Amino acid sequence: MVTEKISNSFLSGIKDGIPIGLGYLSVSFTFGIMAVNSGLPVWIAVLISMTNLTSAGQFAGISLINAGASFIEMALAQLVINLRYSLMSLSLTQKTDKSFNTLHRLILSFGITDEVFAVASGKSHDIDTKYMYGLITVPYWGWAMGTLLGAAAGSILPESVSSAMNIAIYGMFLAIIIPPAKKARPVLWVIILSVTISFILHYTPYLDKLSEGFVIIICAIAASGFGAFFFPVKEVAE
Repeated sequence: MVTEKISNSFLSGIKDGIPIGLGYLSVSFTFGIMAVNSGLPVWIAVLISMTNLTSAGQFAGISLINAGASFIEMALAQLVINLRYSLMSLSLTQKTDKSFNTLHRLILSFGITDEVFAVASGKSHDIDTKYMYGLITVPYWGWAMGTLLGAAAGSILPESVSSAMNIAIYGMFLAIIIPPAKKARPVLWVIILSVTISFILHYTPYLDKLSEGFVIIICAIAASGFGAFFFPVKEVAE
């Protein structure tokens, strides 16, 4: 059996992470504006990005804060939204070499995002800690810097302008869900179900009393459960 070459270049990881970091700038810029418009100071917005690094989780968190959600609601929502990162980290263990001790795993698991996982898992050879540290460096700082720029802009722009820029959030979400929905019918059905449940909970008497946090949790669990049951991912035989 031929052992494939291990990617152990920090600079190689940096190179692969640059496109991800540039993409994060625009998304986190929007988050920064949203956070400041919600009443958070600039430094808190940046601190959130530097300690979380989860786009969907952070946007949902700000929405829950605005809605006055309880800590339990926020914790459950974050658990449901970010649980996928645990599965990604477990999957990546099949691609790592012996340089990944427990300490490295704990540190690098923080930097796992959808895009970082896609790049790392797409490598045809094993990866080591140097490559992974390089891969997460640019996306991490891109996310933090984008938040700083957005928060700073939101704090100095006129309220009418910064509020109007919040529309970019909806555009971002549409840009995220429409392409995969066009390519995969299961994704389309999951989205339709999630929107339908949200609509029902919002307009049904008594159910409309549910807090936004629990609505997010219910929609996420129901839609993901529906997708897993009716459209399971088939294992590819080796």
